[in-house]
Amino acid sequence: MTNNPNGPDLSPSAGGQEVQKKSHKFTLERVYPALVFVPLFYLAVRYLPPVVFFFLIVIVASLAFLEFTKVSLAPPPSTMALGVGIVGIWLFLAGMQWTTFLLPTIIFTILIVALLVIFMFIPLQMRQCLPRPMAVLFGIGYMGICLGHLLLIRKLESGDLLIFFVLIVTWAADIGGYYIGASMGRRPIAPRLSPKKTIEGFIAGMIFSVILAIVSHLWFLSSLSIQDCIIIGIVLACVGLVGDLAESAFKRSAGVKDSGSLIPGHGGVLDRIDSLLLTAPAFYYYILLNNGTSFI
Repeated sequence: MTNNPNGPDLSPSAGGQEVQKKSHKFTLERVYPALVFVPLFYLAVRYLPPVVFFFLIVIVASLAFLEFTKVSLAPPPSTMALGVGIVGIWLFLAGMQWTTFLLPTIIFTILIVALLVIFMFIPLQMRQCLPRPMAVLFGIGYMGICLGHLLLIRKLESGDLLIFFVLIVTWAADIGGYYIGASMGRRPIAPRLSPKKTIEGFIAGMIFSVILAIVSHLWFLSSLSIQDCIIIGIVLACVGLVGDLAESAFKRSAGVKDSGSLIPGHGGVLDRIDSLLLTAPAFYYYILLNNGTSFI
């Protein structure tokens, strides 16, 4: 691959200078996809049989996997390799939907997160030492297992409401960090990975996530305490940032701005779920640790 895996030199940030303020305008193009997707998602989670939600997750994970291979591997894998990868994702998700092998899921999740963090710090070395088949396998686990935690959450008591909760809190952090950070952010949080993400934006996103977690508690999920909401809001904001920066590392090493163009105004599917890939597992295990087997 000819692109610089570490990304271009960001001399202003490297020199400790502040990030230039740049406002992100609110555009209707970013709203239209939500007007279509949100009602369909609400219907699938709240009223339709669980198998419908399963197939929705299968479709999203498969699309995200295709985008992941595009930005992480050059040249892209063969059609056969992509087909095998998608089948692998389906099998992972089917196992998480219809079986209860929790320990292997935990082990695989920890391994995936560890590899993501390592890649964020040494992308060049990871590309050199990780064979292409292993990269494809990593993508299968990354999309299949991480996103599959939404299926595990859906199987918990009041699982449909918990799904809405984790999505609201995750996207509250993303939206708060995006708009407040872009307009008021000065200090980059990870200049070599994503120079536009700032400490100010991260703090704003964390505040937004805590506020929306409390609002969700008051609105539809009284089973979680205010203390739980504060902790979850902080944890998911931090974990979501890791997921966001991990995807930025992949895109930066590939020299692309977005993982795709499927969603107008938002980029690709992976751009929209990068934080959720880690917040879903974090939320699920918090619920298990906090409530024990009685919540399963």
